Amino acid sequence: MEPTNLVWLKRDLRTQDHAPFRAAEKEGATYRAIYIFEPSIIKHPDSALRHQQFIYHSISELNETLRLYNRKINIFYGEALEVFDFLTSKFNIQTVFSHQETGVELTWQRDKKVSYFFKKQGVLWKEFQRDGILRGITNRNGWDKHWFVTMAQPVIKNNFSTTNSSPIDHPFPLPEDYQQKLKTYPSDFQPTGEQNGWKYLRSFVEERGFHYNKYISKPLESRTSGGRISPYLAWGNLSIKQAYQYIKNHENYSANKRAFSALLIRLKWHCHFIQKFEVECEYEHTCINRGYELLPHESDPEKLRAWKAGETGLPMVDTCMRCVAKTGWINFRMRAMVVSFLCHHLDQDWRDGVYHLANQFLDYEPGIHYPQFQMQAGTTGINTVRIYNPVKQSQDHDPEGIFIKKWIPELANVPKGHIHEPWKMTDMEQAFCGVIIGKTYPKPVVDLQASGKHARDKIWGHRKNRAVKEDSKRILATHTRAK
Repeated sequence: MEPTNLVWLKRDLRTQDHAPFRAAEKEGATYRAIYIFEPSIIKHPDSALRHQQFIYHSISELNETLRLYNRKINIFYGEALEVFDFLTSKFNIQTVFSHQETGVELTWQRDKKVSYFFKKQGVLWKEFQRDGILRGITNRNGWDKHWFVTMAQPVIKNNFSTTNSSPIDHPFPLPEDYQQKLKTYPSDFQPTGEQNGWKYLRSFVEERGFHYNKYISKPLESRTSGGRISPYLAWGNLSIKQAYQYIKNHENYSANKRAFSALLIRLKWHCHFIQKFEVECEYEHTCINRGYELLPHESDPEKLRAWKAGETGLPMVDTCMRCVAKTGWINFRMRAMVVSFLCHHLDQDWRDGVYHLANQFLDYEPGIHYPQFQMQAGTTGINTVRIYNPVKQSQDHDPEGIFIKKWIPELANVPKGHIHEPWKMTDMEQAFCGVIIGKTYPKPVVDLQASGKHARDKIWGHRKNRAVKEDSKRILATHTRAK
């Protein structure tokens, strides 16, 4: 059989600052790059077509670059074990190179099975650290120092050799109907791929990011002034190190130090939360503080439906839910606000909404999504619980109602004095604006003052209960990812 090595791509869809590609080139042997669309992972409730489309088009761009070297990413549709079983029967595989993946429990279990398979087959699997994330640690003592050391390492400049090997002929093609869905990429989403990631990064340091701090909480302005590189970090079109060094070393840094440093801090937070999830991927489905498993919830399907559809009658909540469904992105404060509203004002279990937003976010990153969702839901037990008032958020961050009117055309003619609380208009005012609350736009599904008080009373009452006073520093050894 033909000897070959493999580069297994996951959330690292780029050509540069890519340790597996460098190792494969350094090895000197023939190697091929692969990506596997795994049905079990695609069917997992956190996965959405928009994620898969982003991946597919990122790979297409990679292939345009690699074509210069007669290379391409070989795409498979099948379970990883089945694919690797086929590949080991077709080739004499010596080494598989990949980045470590901080995914959900499903991908972790997949990796353990694949590791066992490789050992049985005598295949060496070399996994490389992703960004500043450390595998196998049980606490984060000294982690901050290590992260800065990692960020200071030289960015890997990959060079590719030209190969004479042909693409892999295999029985795992993408189903035709599925491939057609992947090819159709909505124009409302950020464009995909390594080159577009760099375009967004450059435009941030060249102009967009000068007012990053000023507009960070504004749902409209932050769409321009924000970093907007989160999808490229989530799917690995850019590495954290590339973004960190490019911003830190740019000629505009000194003149915009406060704004640029604020984004650099968030790049560190990005890794901080992924590291937490790396240690305990149970955050996907279990309260960080187990005492909150006993917290009762209303469990109202109609309220949950209204929240998902952007039909709660609270303009800023509905605006954000409609916007993220269409574009895949809203700023952090609005993400926190819609989660807080779901869990506190609507009194729904966080697990009833966590997958929905995972599906909406084009920049879905498991290691950030689940810890952050639980922080806003108040189930950590160690953070101040923030119960956002959607009306106040609307008044503070969209005072003219421009963002609201963009996404809720039903309210287009409502004056700014009523745009944040349209239900307070008289019948005559509603008629004059061409909106009828309860018909053309919903009445609020809850009374904010009453629901907010109920949420605060419930949480603080529960915190006084001995059940929630468990030590938040639980023993993590049994949950630590290790293969």
